[in-house]
Amino acid sequence: MGISYVEFEDDAGVLQRYRKHVNGRGLVATTAKVDPTAFIDKTAYVDPGAQVHRHAHIGPGGWIDRDAVVAERAVVGVNAHVGRRAVVGRSAEVGSHAEIGADAKVHNGARVARDTVVEAGSAVEPSVSDLRRLGLAA
Repeated sequence: MGISYVEFEDDAGVLQRYRKHVNGRGLVATTAKVDPTAFIDKTAYVDPGAQVHRHAHIGPGGWIDRDAVVAERAVVGVNAHVGRRAVVGRSAEVGSHAEIGADAKVHNGARVARDTVVEAGSAVEPSVSDLRRLGLAA
């Protein structure tokens, strides 16, 4: 049994090839780097050049845009979008239906609430309760 691919035409009319990820069966561009321990839901997408690190979790309908990074143990919720070149740090959480703008950064351990829009180029720092959740604050 060979590897099967799905092809989509991007906004520029270029054909992009995706394959199903081993853990969750979500679609991952052939030029994206996704660790085998990451979970990509079967209805989620990881676009070209993106990276999803160890034990990260991309929920149903999640979309990791071009050249974005989702770090180790980060969680991207249902129908959340991580924009182009955005970074979601280690153990960070992006809530359901949240939108992370292009070039934005969600720092390690930070939480983005559901339905929140993080503007392009901005940053989200972890709160004291976020740090406590990770055992990093008194």
